[in-house]
Amino acid sequence: MSNERETESTPERVVVVGAGLAAVRTAEELRRAGYEGELVLVGDETHLPYDRPPLSKEVLRGDRDDTTLRPSEFFGDNRIELMLGAAARSVDTASRILTLSDGTELGYDELVVATGLRPRRIPGLPDLAGVHVLRSLEDSRALREAIVPGARALVVGAGFIGCEVAASLRAREVEVVLVEPQPTPLASVLGAEVGALVTRLHTAEGVDVRAGVGLSEIRGDGRVTSAVLGDGSEIDVDLVVLGIGSIPATEWLEGSGVEVENGVVCDGTGRTSTPHVWAVGDVASWQVPAGGRRRIEHWTNAGEQASVLAKTIMGVEAGAAAQVPYFWSDQYDIKIQGLGAVTADDTVHVVRDDGRKFLAYYERDGRFVGAVGGGLPALVMKSRAKIAAGAPIDELLTAAV
Repeated sequence: MSNERETESTPERVVVVGAGLAAVRTAEELRRAGYEGELVLVGDETHLPYDRPPLSKEVLRGDRDDTTLRPSEFFGDNRIELMLGAAARSVDTASRILTLSDGTELGYDELVVATGLRPRRIPGLPDLAGVHVLRSLEDSRALREAIVPGARALVVGAGFIGCEVAASLRAREVEVVLVEPQPTPLASVLGAEVGALVTRLHTAEGVDVRAGVGLSEIRGDGRVTSAVLGDGSEIDVDLVVLGIGSIPATEWLEGSGVEVENGVVCDGTGRTSTPHVWAVGDVASWQVPAGGRRRIEHWTNAGEQASVLAKTIMGVEAGAAAQVPYFWSDQYDIKIQGLGAVTADDTVHVVRDDGRKFLAYYERDGRFVGAVGGGLPALVMKSRAKIAAGAPIDELLTAAV
């Protein structure tokens, strides 16, 4: 990582590319840190910056339509210029000029990359009506408008988004088949043991969960009518929702010299390999104290990183981002919560299970590294200090008995 990244003086203009949570938090934190210069947020959508987690839940269910993060007056009061409706197309880091898709050229002193993620697609699928992805507000509204009680939906991919969509569709009285190539839903992030508990939750709510199988083909004449799965079975469907994950939105950085490897490569404060370019949020792969780098796709992480990055730009000593990541997912009446940088390779100990609510501890090299619970918020949150300390797992398991 370059040592030329220290800001020589207070920048006159900071441009933040992206208009989601990480971008807004960065702008807020810059003002909070005392930045008085020009501050520009660039976004490809025309909406005011909005929150994305409700799209697969409240918005899809029809319980909420507006997820705006801040009203328009906020941006005026804080002298944050919004340039919406045009995506970043390229950046000349030598001249410090950002070019947008509408041809606008925008100079900067410091550039913050906060472009987030874009949904993965399955190559080769025909372009049929009734096939949806869920990333934007328009995506969520379009899917919501397509829902009618009794409709048959196939949800492809049982990560957090796929599971939340399945739960929301069931709340709208839609028949749901949930398919996942991994052994269980959420197996790739939480492990098969907790994935089995999530499977049980969805099965109890009437979802047809089919693990260990993926989507091979969709069929229809203009509109999807059926889907063929990897095991050869064919099911009739009215809707298909693709939730097979997302990838960092970094295509516009090609040729810029900014190092990209599963996200924008950063140090522990958001500096990239290129002077005067920073990255934050889902798109950013930050160095972590334990060694290596990680992209953390969690809501709370955006704010924590933004605070560190903003202070660093302003030349203020900043500590590292939170060492105990927090995440959650609302599915039916259960809030699944997690603390710690858990992985599917950790040893999992299920210490509470009443048939619906559960609590699991994650072990790595004999240490307590994380906790995931469903419907047991107090028990999850009380474990934060011991996770941060890397307490011996035996100590926790003894106390749980």
